[in-house]
Amino acid sequence: MRIQSTPIPMKNRNSMVFLKYGKLDIQDGAFVLIDENGIRVQIPVGGIACIMLEPGTRITHAAVGMAAQVGTLLLWVGEGGVRLYSAGQPGGARSDRLLYQARLALEDGLRLKVVREMYKRRFGDEPPQRRSIEQLRGIEGARTKMLYQQMARQYKVPWKNRKYNPKNWDDSDPVNKALSAGNHCLYGICEAAILAAGYAPAIGFIHSGKPLSFVYDIADLFKFETSLPTAFKVISEGHSNPARIVRHRLRDTFRETRILNKLIPTIEEMLAAGGIPVPGKPKEAMPIAFEDKKGIGDAGHRY
Repeated sequence: MRIQSTPIPMKNRNSMVFLKYGKLDIQDGAFVLIDENGIRVQIPVGGIACIMLEPGTRITHAAVGMAAQVGTLLLWVGEGGVRLYSAGQPGGARSDRLLYQARLALEDGLRLKVVREMYKRRFGDEPPQRRSIEQLRGIEGARTKMLYQQMARQYKVPWKNRKYNPKNWDDSDPVNKALSAGNHCLYGICEAAILAAGYAPAIGFIHSGKPLSFVYDIADLFKFETSLPTAFKVISEGHSNPARIVRHRLRDTFRETRILNKLIPTIEEMLAAGGIPVPGKPKEAMPIAFEDKKGIGDAGHRY
């Protein structure tokens, strides 16, 4: 039987863990991975933002239920995290946040304000005036290509262009494989943060029309300080399996940059640029998934 406890706030969690070749279950009240030889490895599910389940992994109903209860996102991915098949819901979604996000995305004037703020945050300067969302998207794409080229020169890595085919992983060159693996790690924790804050991954502003449009919007704000430099550096070192090394290094990068401490505040700041208040929540609304309670001690105390 699991001891009941308050969910750990997102900012205090480890970013992610990849699991494969085993069965995820609950034993003695703990989340465990059991391999074919019956060896158990305990997984601190409540202290992880998201768990990426690779091929060869099975999960029981009880394990899924515990992950939802403690607010850990489950992602079913391809080998190496190179493709997302499905995602769980860690809880916390509320209609007031969803309606707020939807209004910002549906009204052109409000959406443009959010897009301009994202552009400013990403590139560090004001976007050109009197530009539509489509025009800003085009300018952003051109500047992004330049940043890729600059980073490739910085790490002395041969670079042609960004090429990723989710249906044919082997069609990519090593640097694109490393970039894709790193970006998928970033997408996972961004999606976990978006869901934890009560928003919808599909309602994007710069990106649109895809299940993870808002995830791509938020991830783009952090790529050039996390996944991209990590991937280019690993390639420059000449590793035989760069995608695997990138995933391992990113766990350290996410911890060093304290990205989980930044994600939800960044989401709120981007949406606040629209200039409209968040609707008040109804009395019967569920609480947010990871409420950050005011502690009674110093910063070393959780509560």
